[in-house]
Amino acid sequence: MEETEESNNTNRKCTSKASFRGRTNNPHNNQNHHHHHLLHHSNRIGFGFGFYNQNQYQNYPALLPLPPTTMPLQLAITPPFPQNYNLRSKSHFQKPSRKQNNPPLAASSDSHAQDFSVLPVKVVQRRTDVPSGKREGRRVTAATQQSGMVARRPDSGGVEGTVISLLANHFQVQFDPSQRIFHYDVEISPNPSKEVGRMIKQKLVVENSVELSGALPVYDGRRTLYSPVEFQNDRLEVFISLPIPNGKSLSPVGEIVDSIEKKQPLKLFRVNIKLVSKFDGKELGSYLNKETDDWSPLPQEYLHALDVVLRESPTEKCVTVGRSFYSSSMGGLKEIGGGAVALRGFFQSLRPTQQGLALNVDFSVTAFHESIGVIPYLQKRLDFLHDLSQKKTRGLTSEERQEVERALKNVRVFVCHRETVQRYRVYSLTEEATENLSFPDRDGKILKLVNYFKDHYNYDIQFRNFPCLQVSRNKPCYLPMELCVICEGQKFLGKLSDDQTAKILKMGCQRPRDRKAIINEVMAGPVGPTSGDQGREFKLQLSQEMTQLNGRILQPPKLKLGDGGYVRELIPSRHDRQWNLLDSHVFEGTRIDRWALVCFGGTSDQKSNIPKFINQLSQRCGQLGILLNRNTIIGPQFESMQLLGNVKLLESKLNKIHRAASNNLQLLICIMERKHKGYADLKRIAETSIGVVSQCCLYTNLGKLSSQFLANLALKINAKVGGCTVALYNSLPSSIPRLLRYDEPVIFMGADVTHPHPLDDFSPSVAAVVGSVNWPAANKYVSRMRSQTHRQEIIQDLSAMVGEILNDFFEELSELPKRIIFFRDGVSETQFYKILEEELQAIRAACSRFPGYKPPITFAVVQKRHHTRLFPDVSDPTSQNQFYDGNIPPGTVVDTVITHPREFDFYLCSHWGVKGTSRPIHYHVLWDENQFTSDELQKLVYNLCYTFVRCTKPISLVPPAYYAHLAAYRGRLYLERSDSTSFNRGATTISRAAPPKATPLPKLTENIKKLMFYC
Repeated sequence: MEETEESNNTNRKCTSKASFRGRTNNPHNNQNHHHHHLLHHSNRIGFGFGFYNQNQYQNYPALLPLPPTTMPLQLAITPPFPQNYNLRSKSHFQKPSRKQNNPPLAASSDSHAQDFSVLPVKVVQRRTDVPSGKREGRRVTAATQQSGMVARRPDSGGVEGTVISLLANHFQVQFDPSQRIFHYDVEISPNPSKEVGRMIKQKLVVENSVELSGALPVYDGRRTLYSPVEFQNDRLEVFISLPIPNGKSLSPVGEIVDSIEKKQPLKLFRVNIKLVSKFDGKELGSYLNKETDDWSPLPQEYLHALDVVLRESPTEKCVTVGRSFYSSSMGGLKEIGGGAVALRGFFQSLRPTQQGLALNVDFSVTAFHESIGVIPYLQKRLDFLHDLSQKKTRGLTSEERQEVERALKNVRVFVCHRETVQRYRVYSLTEEATENLSFPDRDGKILKLVNYFKDHYNYDIQFRNFPCLQVSRNKPCYLPMELCVICEGQKFLGKLSDDQTAKILKMGCQRPRDRKAIINEVMAGPVGPTSGDQGREFKLQLSQEMTQLNGRILQPPKLKLGDGGYVRELIPSRHDRQWNLLDSHVFEGTRIDRWALVCFGGTSDQKSNIPKFINQLSQRCGQLGILLNRNTIIGPQFESMQLLGNVKLLESKLNKIHRAASNNLQLLICIMERKHKGYADLKRIAETSIGVVSQCCLYTNLGKLSSQFLANLALKINAKVGGCTVALYNSLPSSIPRLLRYDEPVIFMGADVTHPHPLDDFSPSVAAVVGSVNWPAANKYVSRMRSQTHRQEIIQDLSAMVGEILNDFFEELSELPKRIIFFRDGVSETQFYKILEEELQAIRAACSRFPGYKPPITFAVVQKRHHTRLFPDVSDPTSQNQFYDGNIPPGTVVDTVITHPREFDFYLCSHWGVKGTSRPIHYHVLWDENQFTSDELQKLVYNLCYTFVRCTKPISLVPPAYYAHLAAYRGRLYLERSDSTSFNRGATTISRAAPPKATPLPKLTENIKKLMFYC
């Protein structure tokens, strides 16, 4: 017997939604199917276009989008009703007298992740220490925060900079505050998948129009139904039957037994609907119009209901992945290799902004499993099976079997040897090969699986030495791989290769004009948020035009460079704000006397170029004010690539080189023939065992030895050994004199958490914190890294890490920082309150270790992965826009119209977008005891973006957050070992049991701790 996915049983395509009536199929006798037809068919399944109507294969199921996670389905109740029997609804006119046996799940409005924060509010007092002075065009206000409160905007926005006319991909949503919405809880038994739940909802609306008062309610796919009108009764019970196979009637080879003339069986669902609440939009309207107290919470219930309304139509017509929708109607799919295809789609999210409600719509691309036969899929996915069709008799080694199981686990498939609408979820592979598998029939007779398929379908199993797919969690149920096809609409969860990632990025890399056109097409298209009638039912009006607004272009700071021991000033005046070092030195160059070079692999010609590389690198370093000895401590070492795969030999080799430098090696340059997983071991050994910084590069980059490549390499080397590239000419105290002073040092800190791959259920997450340790330059950072519980976003050991960095700060400057500016990366808006509550307390706890130390703290979240895009508005006749249809210029800041109605946030694009469309960084201040004004904080962040050590241009992300990201990534490398499979073992299991205790990271050597080795 097997367990099937109920969502398998629909005929919906990616571009259209099938009806529920008249969907039964009439299976015919499949005993004469031949294998050459089967294999031919399995290779012609199209994504989102249904199936080819060839011969007897025309009734195969079109495939549905799959939810990100699917809970195990309960076994179906065998319906005792004929095919066309209509079940009438039963109304409840009185309140229930007893509790239901199964406690209802939390309503979607409480549990569904949203793009807006849910923050409890406490009574607060207004500040009395308002910053003195008034500035034209700005109202300076402030209020004291209490625990759990997110900072409010201190003024009406910044005023510095040149005005630029912009368009944002936010579409204004107007709603009627008097429109009541009725929230109903929906309990369906047995518990269906999201897709079957939607089928039930649609049939419910069609067959029970009177009981639902003619309403067209919207459904969130879980437990929540929203209606614009009240149903006739507060409680309603109906029975819905759908043509879905009953799990109890399935054989060990996935076939329906005991069905009369093999007609499509029905599955019966009981639907209980109960009124939960009624509410209107007056409170939300007052909040958006700023008619309520400044510290009032955002009314979430009405906002969530409207979000569900606007998602209803796209959900019915597209493949849903998170908050994005994908459809073949948006330009088809593109094969990206490895059994994956890329599909275009769009993201949408309803957001509260200063202009009211706005729908954020953006272009999106993601990878899906290619819908082809399992055997061809494996040939594309796994290199060692690429010639499988020519080697049908081969089996699998233990390691190969693990790789195949990892590739197929949790993937949905359907069979092509018989007519069916069933879909199966792959749980594992059988231990035995197909030719050794057998099962008992209903009479207890043992049947060999290969004989069964020959007798019943006249089909000879070809890959007899391959295992079968096990498609039941608990009981044997075998499907031969060659008779299975990958279902379409499944997001590819495997780790994409570099080549696949490059193709995805290229497909999603649209210039501003093209991206804007795609978004506008979505808004007017057949699958977009305005494509249904739900908006009109709830009295919503959605603008078809992007939001027009003004931004400001901040002026670049003056920079300090070196010039033979003198300071040279420079203002980045190019349109992209880049500067060059052709006639200048780095601000602080280092002297590297003891260094070594080791090469892994490479041809004889490549090896012969190494002396030339050493000479030119030393020469380029000298031009930049970096003194790199022309002679290595020992001659260049040449090793095979295999050494990178042997940890013990690699460590022995590196130790030998270190001893040759009298255990005082400053730098190790490593040149590799190609990328290799041993890179992680090399970094870990160098930084935690030996105590030397390393710089790796590929032979392919040494071919031409361009001046630009050598300069980039030199900048990274200089930063790693203690130098710095650039400093601000007008220091931060002179830029922000109201808050910052030369004699009161400030520390800038960044924090980030990196999580393991989605299919990895056990590996720990890695947290990193960095902090500046010089003032007023604030361009050198130390780091701390810790492993922590699997997928834990809160930094568990933050207090200890911050305390250690404060100690480092004290050692460098002989005093503690007077202010702490903390930038936190990687936090979604649903986590704001928890992050603020726990991590702010951890920072305070670290400060409390120093007697009487209570510095003011500013805690800001840095968000990169959002979907707001800004475009120059060339249609504005008053705009002096010089960027036409290109990207917005560096320094563009927006803190009005599309930002939060009350909280302190802004968008800043500090870099020049060379490819695609620039993504501004969203800075959201959660806590601000330093009482920054909008202008002050925006200028501070923008100026810091010019101090990144690896390049000569402003970067997109404030450096403390960028460094924290790099350090967290380095910490994850320490967990990866080329000679062990322990890191990947979690990916081979389905169990979601509690993860084990995090493996601690190896400790950095004392000298490495103080360097920016992670750059």
